[in-house]
Amino acid sequence: MAPEWRVYKDCDSLLEAALEVIRQSEADSGSEFAIVLAGGQTPLALYRMLARAPMQWQKWQVYFGDERCLPQEDPERNSYQARQALLRQVPIPARHIHIPPAEHGATEAAASYCRELSTVGTFDLVLLGLGEDGHTASLFPGHDIGLDASSADVLPVFDAPKPPRERISLSARRLSLARTVMFLVTGASKREALMRWRQGRPIPASRIDAQQRHLVLADRAAWPDGVMTNGGKE
Repeated sequence: MAPEWRVYKDCDSLLEAALEVIRQSEADSGSEFAIVLAGGQTPLALYRMLARAPMQWQKWQVYFGDERCLPQEDPERNSYQARQALLRQVPIPARHIHIPPAEHGATEAAASYCRELSTVGTFDLVLLGLGEDGHTASLFPGHDIGLDASSADVLPVFDAPKPPRERISLSARRLSLARTVMFLVTGASKREALMRWRQGRPIPASRIDAQQRHLVLADRAAWPDGVMTNGGKE
């Protein structure tokens, strides 16, 4: 499915639009709302906004697209940051928050999270970011990103090009098993990667698909040619 590109005048406008996508996805879900959270500063800003929003928290099931193999309370862990910004601020039942046991190392954590996801069907919403090199989650250029039908749901990562080198990541195949996939892309540092994606050049982020809605929300600073496109708002 080709992405729908939406460009906004600034990060605040983008975050408001992203919040509305989450509201719609939650409303369209059934008795449970399965969401995959992303790491990074833009998603964290969204989580802080989300923590103040009235949502149907009791039906949320929260998963993580990737995690760093660090101690549980390390501030650099995606799950720690998400807990501080959102998960400790809202009444999501603790049993509905599925944190990868990355403190046990990439091999054991990937196997454990695979077992947890084996009973999970299609995600309702997957949130993702875009790295300057085109990576998303912890799927990096030049690495196996798990595109094959036989790829595991969760991949161990031992040689990430940025610290920490040991991580786990949902595979591209598993991230694509989602009704809606939404990328959040902000800042001039992402412009080159977004340009490569727009030009059809292969980067890990461009290999993620979706079943119903595939959205890329970018602010004007990140947009390669500085013009608005479908869905964007001044």
